[in-house]
Amino acid sequence: MGVVWKRKARNVLFVLATTVVITLTWSNASGQAKTYQGRRTPDGKPDLNGIWQALDTSVDWDIQPHGAEAGPVAALGAEFAVPPGLGIVEGGEIPYLPAALAQKKKNFEQRLTADPEIKCYMPGVPRGNYMPYPFQIVQSPGRMMMVYQFANAVRQIYMHNPGPSPADSWMGWSVAHWDGDTLVVDVTGLNDQTWLDRAGDYHSDALHVVERYTLRSTDVLMYEATIEDHNVYTRPWKMSLPLYRHVEKNAQLLEYKCVPFAEEMLYGSLRKKTK
Repeated sequence: MGVVWKRKARNVLFVLATTVVITLTWSNASGQAKTYQGRRTPDGKPDLNGIWQALDTSVDWDIQPHGAEAGPVAALGAEFAVPPGLGIVEGGEIPYLPAALAQKKKNFEQRLTADPEIKCYMPGVPRGNYMPYPFQIVQSPGRMMMVYQFANAVRQIYMHNPGPSPADSWMGWSVAHWDGDTLVVDVTGLNDQTWLDRAGDYHSDALHVVERYTLRSTDVLMYEATIEDHNVYTRPWKMSLPLYRHVEKNAQLLEYKCVPFAEEMLYGSLRKKTK
């Protein structure tokens, strides 16, 4: 009995020791994932300063899952063809109200002239963060700024609530706070002049967006947005994707004034005809 008991005791001790090692390893790994320690600003917050960009170029074509298809101008062949994409919408489908879904389909049919991007309108939130153009975050304790290359759009993000938005605008009214190491931005005061992608996904002026920015590593920033609009969707829904920091030695935002490129399309018909 003594020998058997000793063997059982050794087995129990081995199992316990193995469990402890696995648990500690798992806990350390989980802790490292949750408490990533990267560069910090002087006030101890994660350093989000830098130029960021979404690398999935299919997203601006359609934020929902989609296959490859011909571009909107057949004469251009494969140029501007739509690349396939897995989408960034949680669950894969935007929960449209029936009438809103019909409007979305109409938007898609008229996208060559109706898409606000074609008109060089400011991209709005959240679209500005995943268009195929970089944007820069400038961070300070009391206020942040997001500067977008497309259409020279700018967002000011207040770290202390200054009150309600004075008026609706393309880039909205952003008020933020830190939830641990995650920057949470509450965006209201958005007008209804922007879309979510080139596929005609849209919103009304009742849009409310809550963004979450969390560093996964020094140069990878996870972006999540909760979208709520009772005029268009049956319920709130989420999107998420990674953003990547530009690390080139000479990384910088370059000037991209697209207004002159849109003038002919928007106002060419008003030009005085000459005989």
